[in-house]
Amino acid sequence: MTIGIIALARPTFDVDFAEAVAAEAFSLIDGLGLDVVGDRALLFDAESTAAAIEDLRAHDLAALVVLQVTFTDATMTKELAGAIDAPLIFWAFPEDRTGGRLRLNALCGINLAGHALRRLNRSFSYLYARPGDPTTVTELTRLLAGGANVDTAVRLVPDAGELSANALAAADRVGAALDGLRTGVIGDFPDGFDPCRYDPEAVRRLTGITVDRVELTELFARADQVPSPAVAQARERAAGSLGSLDDLDQGELDNSLRLYGGLQSLVIDNEWAGLATRCWPECFTEYGGAACAPQAMLSDDGTPSMCEADVYGTLTGLILQELSGEAPFVADLVDIDPDDNSAAVWHCGLAPLSMVGQDADASPTVHSNRRKPLLHEFVLKPGRVTIARLSQAADRHQLVVGGGEMLPAPLPFSGTAGVVRFDKPAADVLATIMAEGLEHHYGIVYGEYEEELLALAAKWELPVVNLT
Repeated sequence: MTIGIIALARPTFDVDFAEAVAAEAFSLIDGLGLDVVGDRALLFDAESTAAAIEDLRAHDLAALVVLQVTFTDATMTKELAGAIDAPLIFWAFPEDRTGGRLRLNALCGINLAGHALRRLNRSFSYLYARPGDPTTVTELTRLLAGGANVDTAVRLVPDAGELSANALAAADRVGAALDGLRTGVIGDFPDGFDPCRYDPEAVRRLTGITVDRVELTELFARADQVPSPAVAQARERAAGSLGSLDDLDQGELDNSLRLYGGLQSLVIDNEWAGLATRCWPECFTEYGGAACAPQAMLSDDGTPSMCEADVYGTLTGLILQELSGEAPFVADLVDIDPDDNSAAVWHCGLAPLSMVGQDADASPTVHSNRRKPLLHEFVLKPGRVTIARLSQAADRHQLVVGGGEMLPAPLPFSGTAGVVRFDKPAADVLATIMAEGLEHHYGIVYGEYEEELLALAAKWELPVVNLT
């Protein structure tokens, strides 16, 4: 039995740690007594990955194990799916919730891969486990022998006749509030980020919302024109919420605050109810500042704002804001722990300050990979949360609905993050995400609005994936 291996990674994460984790995984695979072929290096770019794929094609593979060592986009995942006929097994690796940098973000990587593969109607299996876990060898051996992951997804078509009058009225209110709005998208979503694709006409038909697109150069030009007093006012606002900003690079901080002013002017001039921005790499590499805190500030202003040009993330935020009257947060799922049945949700520093708890503090920070300000850093306050996504998984509209409890836990990873206990086991939530090929961004708002979301799905004639 010949199996192939390939290891995908990005150099913006912790390369030394990634290499150590990959070495453990290679050692475990070598110990299975199989004929193993494939490059043992971490593959960071399209050229090296394409060469490794070409080498693998020369072998008659019984399976290909894809080590998702760090987060990557799905570009090479799709290349693998097209080039290799063998069964695909994606293996991602947990990391300790240290409160520090998210060193791998591998779980989000297989989430993105799963979304792309489901769109291609390409079957795959997955493993989320440390090489040293007692059950890892058993589970990997089972998958290599053709075993499948459990599908725990609960799929339903809501019936308005089974929902409360209050929920139906709330859905009518949301539908009416969204109809006729305009929202913005700045630039194009990054390559390999299929969950962020959108069709403006499909959005308008479903929600009544018009999506306006402008180039990143328009944002940068407006940011350059923000008057100095407005930059100073934004700095005063940030310092009042986050504390002293003096330890940050002042030029980069100025750039970030100017991005807030540029975004704000686009929102005002275009009468946008929400926006989505291609935040990386250009905001960092071309303009020299982070768009994370600026977008969080806009969310606190009442304009839900999303990174990675994720239009449907913004649409989800608009729905949740209308239901709750509060600013939403759209986050990645970056870790699950089946032992204590919890999960970590995170984004670089994008959460609105309204989600800081009374007994917690928010502080200023820099992006964990790009090392530029300005980002929020705090742990999400405890309380009941609703989780949702207006989804295009498998190329059809559906509504993802779930709930859980944000726990009073320490900050799991730097940036804005929290620890949640879903209403069903965390491993089952991951199984649903992978079985459905859901997007890697999930809207979060405090309060319980699941029935109202079911009523909105009934109003819009959408199927529902019950996440929890």
